[in-house]
This record gives sequence, structure tokens and C-alpha cells, in this order.
Amino acid sequence: MLYPSIHELKNNVDSKYLLVTMAAKRARHLQDHPDDLILDEYKTLKTVSRALEEIAENKVTEQR
Repeated sequence: MLYPSIHELKNNVDSKYLLVTMAAKRARHLQDHPDDLILDEYKTLKTVSRALEEIAENKVTEQR
């Protein structure tokens, strides 16, 4: 099962496409800079899942 759930993520981001773009950019950043973690504790070690956890917690927002 995906954590965080898509319903939880959709509360913070309006579009699924925007969600995918945000998660991909954040995951690439985490891959390049593994020490730039935002949350104190993560449920997984994978960069994409960590990016989604940060988005679910409203720690990562869209840049305009």
C-alpha cells in the first residue's frame, strides 16, 4: 500500500500532474543532496517516498 495515500496528498496539491512533478523534483534533489532532509523521521528510505511524505506534511510546496 502506498504511503501517504493519494487522498492525503490530494488535500495538499490540486493536480495529480503537479504532484508527480513536485515529487520527482524533490526526489532528484534528495538523490543529489541526501543531507537536505526536511522531516525528522521518515517511514521509508526511498527518495520518491520521502518526497511524497514531505508533500503530505506540507513541507514542500509548488514554486511559482
